[in-house]
Amino acid sequence: MTVADRLFVLTAKGAVKAGMKILPLISDETLLKFSRRKIAEVPWPEGRDFMERLLVLGKRALSEASENCRQKAAMNFFYNYLVVGYVRRKLFKEQHGFRPPYLLVISPTMRCNLKCYGCYAGSYAKQELDLATVNRVIDEAKTMGAYFIVISGGEPFAWRHIYDLFEQQDDVYFQVYTNGSLIDEKAAERLSRLGNVVPCISVEGFEKETDERRGKGAFAAIMRAMDALRSNGVIFGFSATATRQNNSFIVSDEFVDFYEKKGCFIGWYFNYVPVGRKPNMDLMPTPEQRIYRRRRLLQLRSEHKMLLADFWNDGPLTGGCIAGGRSYLHINSNGDVEPCVFTHFALHNIKQTRLIDVLKSDFFKAIRARIPYCENYLRPCMIIDHPHILREIVTRFGARPTHPGAEGLLGDLKTDLDRYAAAYGSLADEEWYTVEQQERLRASGA
Repeated sequence: MTVADRLFVLTAKGAVKAGMKILPLISDETLLKFSRRKIAEVPWPEGRDFMERLLVLGKRALSEASENCRQKAAMNFFYNYLVVGYVRRKLFKEQHGFRPPYLLVISPTMRCNLKCYGCYAGSYAKQELDLATVNRVIDEAKTMGAYFIVISGGEPFAWRHIYDLFEQQDDVYFQVYTNGSLIDEKAAERLSRLGNVVPCISVEGFEKETDERRGKGAFAAIMRAMDALRSNGVIFGFSATATRQNNSFIVSDEFVDFYEKKGCFIGWYFNYVPVGRKPNMDLMPTPEQRIYRRRRLLQLRSEHKMLLADFWNDGPLTGGCIAGGRSYLHINSNGDVEPCVFTHFALHNIKQTRLIDVLKSDFFKAIRARIPYCENYLRPCMIIDHPHILREIVTRFGARPTHPGAEGLLGDLKTDLDRYAAAYGSLADEEWYTVEQQERLRASGA
């Protein structure tokens, strides 16, 4: 670490601590001025805009958060992730020649108290990771600058070590994808005391849509969980999977208004893809629906004070796919290291392999080398936008399916996926090049 970097880290720590005391008085402009050096490592303009929006909206969310949640957001996210992490990521790139992932997604258990149809994780065996392994992986990630860890599953709160993890990794900021059914008043109070956890609760719409997929009473449990989190000052959000049935509704003003008023700080959108339990192409939104969802999301961002992101439509924020350790990877409950949460193939198991060795492997390097898969960032995914690339890379390296049925992407679903990719690609190209042309004209002053 250079002298300038050391000085930057030391100065920033004091600034963050002082800033939290006067947070309501800090203008958005001052906050962004302080943060832009860290945000500058994001090379895509849309990505930098998203990070700036995250900071501004995050400042507002912190004003309603508990004292512990404010302090942990300040030190774990603003300082450890954005400041210390920035320096460590820069040093890593200088030493190894590539940028380390910004975050990890870890699924320590695939057990769940619900059985939702179409669940991407529904076909995994129900084994679990031990706490020592998860701690070791996170410690390795922190040396690379990744102080932001996403916990998924299964149902994370069904893993008996979940609160021990949050306590032992006290300098990490966690986001947890959960069905919300195990978050009661007592759990919300504990999360408020910990301060370093942002739960994102899965919804399908309102009561009718949610209970239809997740079981009777699921929506009522979610409402109780959100109320408990908000009353205890815990920052939280929602997660919604777009299907052919609910695609329009989950990007409606009615839907977003409801969850914004409920207290959600962030909303994540996922496109259903035919993996996991009983993969079904008929559940996947049509190409036209996917384009519609993207257009609506752009509009919703301009009108709502909630951070909204779509993993399949926000390629322009990240310069395409983020898998293969380019920005993140997934470690499942067996320890298999997958390129992403939805790409259920692996060569390595984290129980026998260091994280750095996975990132340096030919398998992960080949994925990163192909990204972006094309110049149109609205077609970022090698599962549904460029399925031939997934087949090519998996076959070339002999990556094994991480659960029974995962190989269907390479065989039974091949024709349907190719047909979908061609149909969506045609629409996405029209969308992308129109936008690109408009940007060129705007830049030229025409």
